Amino acid sequence: MASTSAAGPPAQPSSSATAPGAASTPLLATGDWTRSLIQLAKTAELKKHALTLQLHTAHILSAHAALEQKNKAIQDLKEQKNKLESERARLLESLREVNEDRDKADIQEATLNKEVNELQYKIKNISDGEYAVAKQDVDRLRQELGQPPLPSLQSTLEEKSTDYLKQLRLQAESANAATGTKRAGEDLGADGQPVKRPRGRPKGSKNSKPKTKPSSTPAPSGPPS
Repeated sequence: MASTSAAGPPAQPSSSATAPGAASTPLLATGDWTRSLIQLAKTAELKKHALTLQLHTAHILSAHAALEQKNKAIQDLKEQKNKLESERARLLESLREVNEDRDKADIQEATLNKEVNELQYKIKNISDGEYAVAKQDVDRLRQELGQPPLPSLQSTLEEKSTDYLKQLRLQAESANAATGTKRAGEDLGADGQPVKRPRGRPKGSKNSKPKTKPSSTPAPSGPPS
């Protein structure tokens, strides 16, 4: 009996001695809760990087769209330059032909001016020299024979010019009559060339008002005073 009662009380201090050690040990998260925290942290970091990636992607897409527009503008400019270059080449070729024609015209003009000067000089020499002497002899002899003197050289030239213009007018009238577009005599200028009418309503139009001709009958005078 005594040994049994003595062995029972010492078991209590062992339980009281382990209580302070258990209270000082830190608590650690274990199991699914730890994995959830790690997953949340990675998800937050992923969203952050995804947002940054979206911003960069938007900048790249915007720059790519601007690049396509610039490339399209460059292509359009190249096509326009090609068209302008073709037009420039055509105009340069036309200008070259015009310059050639102008040079030919200048040469022809110089040649004709030279021939005109030579003919004028020849006419003056003959008029003032042999023609003047012969004209004086003819007029003197005609005067002795009682005949009028010959017309002057200027009168003869004017008469020839008038006949030439008359022939041109007749030829123009004949050509117009053959084509059905006969012109009146006043449509030819002094040089015999046709004169262009001003644009507008043609003469003899139905809508034109007839001109009133002045009466040829004189108005009756008042009673004599």
